[in-house]
Amino acid sequence: MWFLRRMLQISWTAKKTNDTVLEEAHTTRLLISKIRKRQATFFGHVMRREKLENLVTTGMLEGKRSRGKQREKLIEGLTDWLKAGKSLEAIEATKDRKKWRTMIANAVKQGT
Repeated sequence: MWFLRRMLQISWTAKKTNDTVLEEAHTTRLLISKIRKRQATFFGHVMRREKLENLVTTGMLEGKRSRGKQREKLIEGLTDWLKAGKSLEAIEATKDRKKWRTMIANAVKQGT
């Protein structure tokens, strides 16, 4: 963002949001969508393997919970991004590779 602000000659003291700077530059955030896409493809790979990594990413391990506010799980962030509704729908979609890829492609087209 600092590079875009510098190219557009926007002062660092100007009170402009990142969204308005992106609109002025006629561009979108590419890095975040690439990261989300890679997370989703990795999640699909892990869920199809059905081993220890599967248990860890879904958060179904036994034991005590830690104190304080619980951390957001990977599956929760991905279901919000994919607009899958529930995490169970996303997990079931990973079983069918073609369906999972179309869900990821649709989410990338819509942006973050």
